[in-house]
Amino acid sequence: LVGRFMEETANFESNAIMKAYKDVTNLLPEWEDGNFYLAKYYDKVMPMVTDNKMEKQGNLIRYIVTFFGKALQFGNQYIYQAMPRMLSLWLDFGAKVCECEKAGRADRQMRQELSKINSVVSEHCSNLAPYQFLTAFSQLISRVCHSSDEVFTVLMTIVAKVFLAYPQQAMWLMTAVCKSSYPMRKNRCNQILKKAISLKQSLEKFIGDANRLTDKLLELCNKPVDSNSTMLSMNVHFKQLKRLVEEQTFSQILIPLQSVLIPTLPSTGGANTQHDAFPGHWAYLDGFEDAVEILASLQKPKKISLKGSDGQSYTMMCKPKDDLRKDCRLMEFNCLINKCLRKDAESRRRELHIRTYAVIPLNEECGIIEWVNNTAGLRHILTKLYKERGIYLSGKELRKLILPKTAPFEEKLRIHKEVLCSRHPPVFYEWFLRTFPDPTSWYSSRSAYCRSTAVMSMVGYILGLGDRHGENILFDSFTGECVHVDFNCLFNKVRLCLTQNMVHAMGPMGTEGLFRQACEVTIRLMRDQRESLMSVLKTFLHDPLVEWSKPAKGLSKTPASETGEIVNEKAKTHVCDIEQRLQGVIKSRNKVLGLPLSVEGHVHYLIHEATDEKLLCQMYLGWGPYL
Repeated sequence: LVGRFMEETANFESNAIMKAYKDVTNLLPEWEDGNFYLAKYYDKVMPMVTDNKMEKQGNLIRYIVTFFGKALQFGNQYIYQAMPRMLSLWLDFGAKVCECEKAGRADRQMRQELSKINSVVSEHCSNLAPYQFLTAFSQLISRVCHSSDEVFTVLMTIVAKVFLAYPQQAMWLMTAVCKSSYPMRKNRCNQILKKAISLKQSLEKFIGDANRLTDKLLELCNKPVDSNSTMLSMNVHFKQLKRLVEEQTFSQILIPLQSVLIPTLPSTGGANTQHDAFPGHWAYLDGFEDAVEILASLQKPKKISLKGSDGQSYTMMCKPKDDLRKDCRLMEFNCLINKCLRKDAESRRRELHIRTYAVIPLNEECGIIEWVNNTAGLRHILTKLYKERGIYLSGKELRKLILPKTAPFEEKLRIHKEVLCSRHPPVFYEWFLRTFPDPTSWYSSRSAYCRSTAVMSMVGYILGLGDRHGENILFDSFTGECVHVDFNCLFNKVRLCLTQNMVHAMGPMGTEGLFRQACEVTIRLMRDQRESLMSVLKTFLHDPLVEWSKPAKGLSKTPASETGEIVNEKAKTHVCDIEQRLQGVIKSRNKVLGLPLSVEGHVHYLIHEATDEKLLCQMYLGWGPYL
């Protein structure tokens, strides 16, 4: 505590603070907090001490990696801060050393430092439990094309260790890399699998079967369909897939559901090497239902039903021509937010959470998504209700009302208020009355609606989640909860939008009350947990496999090297934007407006902006700002 106090008041020079933290680790070498805060402080002073020169950082990085690892050995309280940061520092320093070697300016000291860091990480690899590395598995996998062979050897050992402990989960998480269109990435992945097989022979059959299954699923994703067919048959069109799974000797393969892919952490302190990270109920793939439904959207995704070994049926969507790696990383982030929401007393009392589902990329452009049952899209619900009342506007009529961009603002506002909004009185509340006929379920569904909309609005705002039209916002007809899908448009500058139907359905108080409180609790929590959320987001943004920002029109795509890795140039600005939003800084056209706002002020500003007709009337009509 004394050390933290000294650091936060900034009244003492670094060495004194360092000493305070070190004394703690000497007195209590097995206390996770002491080790964690020492590492964190080293990390904080590193840029200052070394004027950002990588050459001088090796020694410090070794300390940081050592103490973060020690903290993890004695507990998991800080795993989402320590693990990603520890791995990033090690992997980035390794890459830097290689870069210097290529440029011919490597010095012996840097290389020695790297091999010391490598041996520290190897030691952590044997001391830490595999489930701890599983929490950062996407990050490990994204760096399989590491330029340093020494680093790759250690990386391979870690991934193989995780694979041995959790082959079912790791296989699904590695699929996208195994089936990559970049040869080097594919080869590295196969090397890791070979290593795992060399450690446990029985895995060979499982890996072979899983690979064949993935190939057949990719064929199913990519099967061309003509525009008017709505159904295919497993027996007719995908005979081989059906036959493969029905083989007598086919390995047990886990059905990839969210509940069995995200590891749970032990509730008690200490290393808990024997901890069971997946206590849930496991269902293995037993076969497929015959019907394959083709969905109407542009890419023609296919909906399939998997028969589980538990006798239940599980629905999945196979999506072609869509890179699901962003969705997948975002789901991981949402799961982390849920962990924070569960820990916090205020949010637990309000049952705040985000609805998550499994997303499994199979390669760079296909994947499978766990189907969210009993949901309907907002636009679908409203269109149906308006049609019943005979006040539905067809696309043709709507197009006539679209004003040119140059039209005067007053005209846009007039059309929005007097034509569109008056033609479409709020009807969403009716869906709640019909779907939840008795008073108790109606009331709890409306509360769930307000709260879930609030959580996702705040998280979406902080992350810059765009493309939130009426088809991407679903509502659960069992609970009334709001479920967001399709997270391809991230890290943009977005505004919150609450249309008249959404506000009206929240009840007589509108956004006051439940909605506002849930927003405040969520923003406060994200501010408190800023450090662990940012450490996970930074690793995402620097993930060399995912292109977060779309290239400007007219520019060709970033050329990917043979490894398929890209340098995310904009990552720094994205990180900075998110940090500012978490501090309550409001920006307009890239200019900061005034001082950071309090939690309440921030939420008030966002709600005001979301419901402001002057802003809604300027939106593109296809998004339905009048709905």
